[in-house]
Amino acid sequence: MPAYQPAYVTAIGGYLPLLRADRKQIARELAWSGLGMPRDGYRAVAAWDEDPVTMAVEAARCIVAADVPSALRFVSTSAYFTDRLQAGIVLDALALPRSLRTADAANSRRAATTTLLDALLAGSSEVIAAAEKRMTQAGSPAHLAYGDGAAAVRTGTVGGARLIGHGAISHDLVDRYASRDHPSPYAYEERFVRDTAVAEIMVPAVRMACAAAGIEPGKIARVAAAEPVSGCWKATAGKLGIAAANHCDTVSEKAGDLGSAHPLFGLGLALAEAAVGEIVLLVGFGNGADALLFEKCGEVAGTAGMASLLDEGVALANATRFLNLTGALDLDWGMRAEFEQKAQATVLERVGRDMIGFIGGRDSTGNVQFPKSAFPVNPALSGAEVLADVRLADLEASIVSITADRLNFSPDPPFDFGLVQFDNGARVLMEMVDRPQQGFCTGDRVRMRLRVKSLNPRLGFRTWFWKAAPLARPKLGDA
Repeated sequence: MPAYQPAYVTAIGGYLPLLRADRKQIARELAWSGLGMPRDGYRAVAAWDEDPVTMAVEAARCIVAADVPSALRFVSTSAYFTDRLQAGIVLDALALPRSLRTADAANSRRAATTTLLDALLAGSSEVIAAAEKRMTQAGSPAHLAYGDGAAAVRTGTVGGARLIGHGAISHDLVDRYASRDHPSPYAYEERFVRDTAVAEIMVPAVRMACAAAGIEPGKIARVAAAEPVSGCWKATAGKLGIAAANHCDTVSEKAGDLGSAHPLFGLGLALAEAAVGEIVLLVGFGNGADALLFEKCGEVAGTAGMASLLDEGVALANATRFLNLTGALDLDWGMRAEFEQKAQATVLERVGRDMIGFIGGRDSTGNVQFPKSAFPVNPALSGAEVLADVRLADLEASIVSITADRLNFSPDPPFDFGLVQFDNGARVLMEMVDRPQQGFCTGDRVRMRLRVKSLNPRLGFRTWFWKAAPLARPKLGDA
């Protein structure tokens, strides 16, 4: 039995998009096809301007606020860039020091649990942020089974969940795959996958973790296990004598399979419900499995709010809008959509960190402005000044003016924009997102959310900036 140095999960954060596709309603619209697809629960659907980077930032921002970690890891199998470090983009968006160690992990649905295990075994304070917005084909089971979302975990030497054992199996089981030539998932026969995954991968990995921890599998009280197909955990638990239910099933039902983020989100739910002293099992699956055992020693920051994320949102029952947002429907938007937004590397180098970090400046009189300028906009000042940094991304603001535009192109109209004023006096013309049912009104309080700002499909490039969103989200079914 190995001796583990003190290694803890200290905090967990999560993020889900506002929109939730009603699976039953969408499946009803496609019933004429006779295709089989999930019909129960909801699927989290990212807005057109949400992607793995924006969702990873939202999941991680609450667990980096207290102090700076030693490293930041970004995990995704659906990240936009194939030759650009996206952990560095997340780092700048969170306004963390550039001296932090950063890395991207990809190409496996268990990349997040593998990265988490590496951080725990190293005994370091790291943030692992996993997010997915995966391409799927309309009519496939994955189109409704998958979900968009993110989860982030922070590690340290003191915390509420202590690592007591682990096991890892590498086994190139091709249960499903995606490739450059076939970007949507191709899945193999479920019974074959289930039988092989349970007997050759999941059961051995969990047994290995239990042996390392010196416990019997029956002592496990809570489980967050990602499955390649449904029924895998039930079969695994039966073979091992584990009575605990799988918290990842709740995520699948209410938001969908979140890919690499799925087990981390389930871990947040499991730790929130676990009592002090209970053993929690985390299983990541993807061409093998990672099994991590934790003993809950106290409260884990952020877990108390994980369940509420699943219950918030706006139901999406419009099938064509769902197809549009998931990229399965290519609409002809007309000439207004025929424009190109080219980002210059020189501009990004000069002001990019202030833009994606949403960092304004305070002059010598206390006036706050965005963006910064060599000469303050304050009419009381006439000379050049070096403005002090003021991060606006974490502050609330009020809407001063609002326009709902259906003439300018938007992939999901209307295009809402207006002037917002922060409590420190800064005023910024901003886009609005997560439109409430009644629309935006002057005086509404808003918070900032990172979103895609511009897309250039021809050059394969995109930029990000912050947009204003309502402070709170409705309970699912109330909107």
